[in-house]
Amino acid sequence: MGVADFYQPGVPTEIDLPTESLVGMVEAAVAAVPDHIATDFFGHTMTYRQFGDQVNRAAEGLRQLGVRPGDRVALVLPNCPQHLIAFYAVLRLGAIVVEHNPLYTARELRHMFEDHAARVAICWDAAVPKLQRQPDDIPIEHIVAVNLLDEFPAQLRLALSLPLPALRHKRAALTGRSVGATTTWKRLLNNHGLDPHFPKPGVHDEAVILYTSGTTGLPKGVVLTHFNLHANARQSEVWMHGSDAEIETFFAVLPLFHIFGLVLYGIYGVLKQARIHLFPTFDPSLVVTAAKKQPPTVFFAVPPIFEATAHAAQEQEVALKTAKFCVSGAMTLSESTVKLWESVSCRLVEGFGMTECCIALANPFWPTRRTGTIGLPFPSTQIRVVDIDDPSAEVAQGTPGELLIAGPQVFQGYWRNEAETAAAVLPGGWLRTGDIVTQDADGFTTIVDRKKELVITGGFNVSPSEVEAVLCSHPDIEDACIVGLPDAHSGEVVVAAVVPKPGATLDVEAIRAYCRERLTAYKVPRQVLALEVFPKSLLGKVLRGEVRNQLLKRANAATVDG
Repeated sequence: MGVADFYQPGVPTEIDLPTESLVGMVEAAVAAVPDHIATDFFGHTMTYRQFGDQVNRAAEGLRQLGVRPGDRVALVLPNCPQHLIAFYAVLRLGAIVVEHNPLYTARELRHMFEDHAARVAICWDAAVPKLQRQPDDIPIEHIVAVNLLDEFPAQLRLALSLPLPALRHKRAALTGRSVGATTTWKRLLNNHGLDPHFPKPGVHDEAVILYTSGTTGLPKGVVLTHFNLHANARQSEVWMHGSDAEIETFFAVLPLFHIFGLVLYGIYGVLKQARIHLFPTFDPSLVVTAAKKQPPTVFFAVPPIFEATAHAAQEQEVALKTAKFCVSGAMTLSESTVKLWESVSCRLVEGFGMTECCIALANPFWPTRRTGTIGLPFPSTQIRVVDIDDPSAEVAQGTPGELLIAGPQVFQGYWRNEAETAAAVLPGGWLRTGDIVTQDADGFTTIVDRKKELVITGGFNVSPSEVEAVLCSHPDIEDACIVGLPDAHSGEVVVAAVVPKPGATLDVEAIRAYCRERLTAYKVPRQVLALEVFPKSLLGKVLRGEVRNQLLKRANAATVDG
């Protein structure tokens, strides 16, 4: 049997590759369903006709600011209608969208702006001061301030203006004083729209730059074309066989500045001409309350969001059974999370993607799904499992090796970084993911570990996840993170950072003895250090690089003190 035998019936092995840009895709949606609701933001809705009109007017406003084809335009926005409009307006001009997390500090934003050199930024008004604090050598000429409250229903906007302490707090979380902004979003749209004869981008033109966090070094800008993103949306469309145009309601709880949220909500949602319910931040109570009024049919998230939403639904006694397609990504999906979610909603499957290849594998929406795996290759996607040290040599079935991916969604390279691009993409367009996986006889793939996160001590490779699983089974440990710290003798030593359970007192030697009973000697942590909390990404992933930096600083301080 082949991989396709485990696909949901009706899912093809190949897609029709796109021949038009994302601009053509959004224009087709506007023409097909002009009166259908495109966005829903706290109950304020916008039709596809209104959406298309605002895209054209935003594009003209940006053109008047000097934006030209090939220019980079920075978006520093949470999920909101203005974010989606700005995204497609930049693309309409043939310019390149550069997405940023609006909660980044000024220091974190600096490297990215130095790298992509965008002259125009469309920014949440509360984040404008962070752009204003950039040094003079950052060439930001225009800052367009976006007030989220402008897209609130009038009644809710009026309520938030009342001089009550609780409301002031909510208002402060949604908007801020945009001192120093060049213009406002409202003024940007104050025109008659872009000349329809203005040249449109080609399908293979660069569309988006997204920065990867990585575990070491500075973030790199991943360049994705209209072709990459449109193809991945089409792959998602055929994978979710049975989804209907004009009918689906997407609950956009993942940020649009992340590849998972951007592709599945911002692009695939528009391709399906869906109603896209935008949440500026994740609040499980708010999500469930919204579901009472307009239930979701499509829900993409990460395990912690599925868990929190399921618990909120149970507490409020709300069923989410209207959902038809639920996909989890970014981290391992446990059987317990699946059971919890499916007790209130529909089948939940795990998928896999990276900024460099969008979404590339997923479990089928069918009884053949296998929880604990990342599933099967998407249509028009090829994978290989190769030797960690020799990517030209495939490993035997069931043997751990590095996952390589090829397909129309694989990126074009890192922005102005040929060396890193050459290291990541092999001849033939094969992306080195850095993920260590196994593949079974039916083609289902399971992540074993990250190659870049392996600790190499005395020539032996140590899998962090293996040691972490042992530590997390200890009755006094809530969470664990394994890193390698420099050692003159072994190259690296295995060090464990742990978060103790409430009220627990850690006995380091007892913990090491516990590990020695369950692990071979070289895998046992040399040190066990307690942290109150682990730094995590917005998607709930432990930032291993930051944990390592904290432990290095502690070790250096101890050396100085000694």
